[in-house]
Amino acid sequence: MALRINDLAPDFTAETDQGPLQFHDWIGTGWAILFSHPKDFTPVCTTEFGAVAQLAAEWAKRGTKVIGVSVDGVDAHRKWKGDIQAVSGAQADFPIIADETLAVSKAFDMLPAEAYLPDGRTAADTATVRSVFIIGPDKKLKLSMTYPMSVGRNFAEVLRALDALQLTYNVPLATPANWTVGQDVIVALTLNDDQAREKYGSIDSKLPYLRTTQAPKQS
Repeated sequence: MALRINDLAPDFTAETDQGPLQFHDWIGTGWAILFSHPKDFTPVCTTEFGAVAQLAAEWAKRGTKVIGVSVDGVDAHRKWKGDIQAVSGAQADFPIIADETLAVSKAFDMLPAEAYLPDGRTAADTATVRSVFIIGPDKKLKLSMTYPMSVGRNFAEVLRALDALQLTYNVPLATPANWTVGQDVIVALTLNDDQAREKYGSIDSKLPYLRTTQAPKQS
C-alpha cells in the first residue's frame, strides 16, 4: 500500500548511530522530518546531510526533530559523519537510522517488498531511497518529496514547506504558490466571507473562491 498524505506514519524500532529508538516515541509531541539516502559516503548525500546539519537552529526554532535513514550500518554512519562535518563545517547531531534490513525503506514505500541488498551493491541498488517525509504532531504524514540520484535536495524549500504546514495545521488557511513567511495566506472555502472576517479581520476577495488575509503570527 502506498503511503499517502494524512496516513499514519509507520512506527518502527530501529538502531541508529545514537542508539535504538521507537519512532513514534522519538517524535514525541512535535514535528519530525525523516530524510532518506541510498548509501553512505556518496557525494550528493554528503552535501545534503551537511545542509541539514547547518540548519540545526532552524529545526529547533520550529520544534522539529530531524532524522536520517540510510541502508548502511551504524559504524558506517558514525564514520560518514566525520566527512559530513568536514564538508559542511557543522556538527551532524541528528540520528541516522541503520536500515540494513530495508524495513524502514519498505514501510515508507521507498522500495518494493521484494527488494534486497545484493553483494557489492552500489547506491543505484537503492536509488529510490531519496525522499523527505514531514510528519505532524498527530504522527500523520503531511508532506513527501522524492528526488532522483542526480538532483540534490533544496532544504530551504523543505524549511519553507514546514513553515507553511505549521501555519495551516488544523486551521482553515492555505498558502499560495511561492509563499514565504510574512506573506498573505488564503482563507479556506469552509468559511464564508462573514466567518472569515470574524476570524481573521479584513479579507481581500480576488475571486469569489480566492480570498486572502494577513497571515497569523506564528508562535
